[in-house]
Amino acid sequence: MELLQHDILIVGGGGAGLRAAIAIGEENPNLSVGVISKIYPMRSHTVSAEGGAAAVIKSNDSLDDHAYDTISGSDWLADQDAVEAFVKEAPEEMVQLEHWGCPWSREPDGSVAVRPFGGMKTERTWYAADKTGFHMLHTLFQTALKYNNITRYDEWFATKLLVHDGRCQGVAALELRTGQIRAIAGKGTILCTGGAGRIFPFTTNAAVKTGDGMALAYRAGVPLKDMEFVQYHPTGLPGTGILITEASRSEGGILINKDGYRYLQDYDLGEPLDVHDPRHPQKRTMELGPRDRLSQAFEKERQKGRTIKGEFGDYVHLDIRHTGEKNIEKKLPFVRELCRNYVGLDPVHELIPVRPVVHYMMGGVHTNIEGETPLPGLFAAGECACVSINGANRLGSNSLTELLVFGARVARAAVRFGVQAGDLATEKIIAQAQQEQRRIRERFFQPGSGQETIAGLRADMTHTMESGAGIYRSEESLRATCDRIREIKGRLGGLELADHSLTFNTELTAALELEYTLEVAEALAHSALARTESRGSHQRTDYPERDDERFLKHSLAYRTDGDPRIEYLDVVITRWPPGERVYGSK
Repeated sequence: MELLQHDILIVGGGGAGLRAAIAIGEENPNLSVGVISKIYPMRSHTVSAEGGAAAVIKSNDSLDDHAYDTISGSDWLADQDAVEAFVKEAPEEMVQLEHWGCPWSREPDGSVAVRPFGGMKTERTWYAADKTGFHMLHTLFQTALKYNNITRYDEWFATKLLVHDGRCQGVAALELRTGQIRAIAGKGTILCTGGAGRIFPFTTNAAVKTGDGMALAYRAGVPLKDMEFVQYHPTGLPGTGILITEASRSEGGILINKDGYRYLQDYDLGEPLDVHDPRHPQKRTMELGPRDRLSQAFEKERQKGRTIKGEFGDYVHLDIRHTGEKNIEKKLPFVRELCRNYVGLDPVHELIPVRPVVHYMMGGVHTNIEGETPLPGLFAAGECACVSINGANRLGSNSLTELLVFGARVARAAVRFGVQAGDLATEKIIAQAQQEQRRIRERFFQPGSGQETIAGLRADMTHTMESGAGIYRSEESLRATCDRIREIKGRLGGLELADHSLTFNTELTAALELEYTLEVAEALAHSALARTESRGSHQRTDYPERDDERFLKHSLAYRTDGDPRIEYLDVVITRWPPGERVYGSK
């Protein structure tokens, strides 16, 4: 088997992966960098982010305000040293992106425009109309092209971390064009593979977000941190799950129930106590409450019978008609395009049907502030990692900036590690890759009498995750989910592929992705069962209060031969002791 070798290996070609590759070029252009992506990088899910990216830029804002909003929004589960580093480095990353050509929207005086976003005290979200991720990914991709030390492996699928002598030394990857497994070695390996929203039935996530990097690390003995915290976005299109950006609410959109009533005024969203007074200047911020609380308010409306019944479940309406066609065309053109193409309506004149859909994983591969995992030689950044700045609830527009800040930080850490690392055990890792090729051939290309299908197993998984580990959870629902996931994993042995070809065998990659999602679902369900409190996006009906005495801690899920082992790690507190979650006023 041929060995492909680089100084640094990056798995994932989205925002975090490309920023990491560029950072290595900036640090040392003589280092060889390999970027493995199961899809062409410009199809990475970063491209679909709409609303914006947060960073302090205006004179009425401060780093401390951004840090406090992030920590409070996380329900005090974010590591505060990581948050402080994040908010400090965010503005320079955003300015750097502008210098590389990102077309940020502008104020009339030419300065960078910012918009309000949920849970933020002030306007600090940079945006490029409502196609921010699209423009950011284009900018990063075209910038990466100027570095000759980067080799891209587009449409290669990582199936196993190659670990020898207690150190990650690369990956085994399936070349989709040939169906062959190859060993790709690196002194440092960075996972930037995105989230795992596809373990749920309704999600804003692309079909490629199947928890690949999380599962690879989990199988190699690295714990998954804070997996119980799953963010629902309150405004997704029923059926497709396509995101209607939070920017539609920051531009004045309101949520109304079946009676046309602006129902959020009936719920505690964490505002100052007098926000429901019509004279209060923050009255308009109801729709810009934290995403977890808006999603929970929808669920309570559903229980009261105030939502609208539809083909794909209950929904409410988002109304942006009053903001005007001119404003919609200037700042929300993609929202209008999505509504026309996928719902057949024009939001300039009609109401938009929306429902909460799974959007983001706050948890992920356990890393420290530099992106280092407990496995030497393995690093992670972006949504697949948990550094942790998001805690129990991510504030909208922090994630795009996180890709930049921690993509760059982890790259520099990997370079430092590579300088000190010894030689690679090439024969050993080639042997592991050969073993991985035999495993896949024997598992999926031998004739059998299996009765299970990918679609059937996946549907069972997503249904049980939604019903038992959704917006509201209980011990009963979570135990049922844990039992069901264990049973579905047991049925994997009955899965047989119809397609035994080698070239672009999408049935094979779908089966491998199904295995990844079940690993992540298992860690999530057991982490949620063990956390007997309510915090941020993790809401237990049987334990409705936050319990700082027992659970001001990160969960760590370790893979075992049976159920995951759950351990805990203290949250880093620097300057902001835990307090009540409020937002909306200085």
